[in-house]
Amino acid sequence: QVQLVESGGGLVQPGGSLRLSCVASGFSFSRYVMRWYRQIPGRGREFVAHINAAGTVARYLDSAQGRFTISRDNAKNTIFLQMNGLQPEDTAVYYCAAADWSRWNWVAAESVDYWGKGSPVTVSS
Repeated sequence: QVQLVESGGGLVQPGGSLRLSCVASGFSFSRYVMRWYRQIPGRGREFVAHINAAGTVARYLDSAQGRFTISRDNAKNTIFLQMNGLQPEDTAVYYCAAADWSRWNWVAAESVDYWGKGSPVTVSS
């Protein structure tokens, strides 16, 4: 049974930091591109970042570049999203996701094979 379990979300003040984690099980983790998406109520899921299977190449949403860092630990089937300089517009539910390596250039939500249940992040003073 495939599971992606996120943790680390919460309430943070503008300019603050959070580190999201996602533990995966039930599939060949080290063969998949791993991603983070986010969703605001009433809107579709937005690609935030992804990292290749080896953990050597990453790509980010333009507004996340330079503030967020995605990483993975294949020995622990875990990915992370370090978020610094958080702003109110970063408020959303953040989802961990897995996609086949062949879909590296297709980051729409439809390209995802597996989803976590999400971790809410609220940036507010």
